[in-house]
Amino acid sequence: MTQHTQDKPTVADDPNARELLRRAFDKTARWQNDFKGFTADLTVNVNGKETSGPVMVKGPREVSVQLGDADVQKWAQEQLGMIAVHRGPRSFEESDGKYTLTMEEDGHPFGTKLAIHGSNSFYRLKDDRITQINRKMAHPGMTPLAFTINVEESAVTQDQKNLTTKYSVYYYSPTDGKLNNVESFTDTHVRVGSSDLPATRRIISYENGEVIVKSLTFKNHKLI
Repeated sequence: MTQHTQDKPTVADDPNARELLRRAFDKTARWQNDFKGFTADLTVNVNGKETSGPVMVKGPREVSVQLGDADVQKWAQEQLGMIAVHRGPRSFEESDGKYTLTMEEDGHPFGTKLAIHGSNSFYRLKDDRITQINRKMAHPGMTPLAFTINVEESAVTQDQKNLTTKYSVYYYSPTDGKLNNVESFTDTHVRVGSSDLPATRRIISYENGEVIVKSLTFKNHKLI
């Protein structure tokens, strides 16, 4: 998980921006505070080649995947870790609420532009939903990276929370703006107890000169 260094704020925090982002945060689906994790049977399909095995997810850093292909196993573990990061319980103050927030109305189709000062990020929000995430990252020893996530579709859970079901990620260079890759994600979920767990994930990307389609299918979910 990427850590951001918080700079000293050079602008005043906007209470309206804070309230706007807090509402969107509160309406985003997350696993409940007492969530202990789940197990499931996973099948990964990479352009027609399938491999299957058990998984256990307790948190972003507690993900176990057992597949016959080491590369696919590592990739699946990263995907589950990312899901756990996004779905894990946390407070607004622990998340973007710790930064200075300002906003700008510029008529964009994805809604209000909201800057998160100190995190090299800005979001767009519409109808109490985060519709776009823009972020730039640069750390010693790594190539600078920038990406834009466009939230295209979402569902409303039984708890009346927004749960993203389709989004695309554009990866590009923050130095020259060159587009490096685009990934399209489509997710479905299954309700188990009080939790909405991953049922399927399909990712379409461009790798090594060809379009790659990967899917994860989870069955036999059990809460821990």
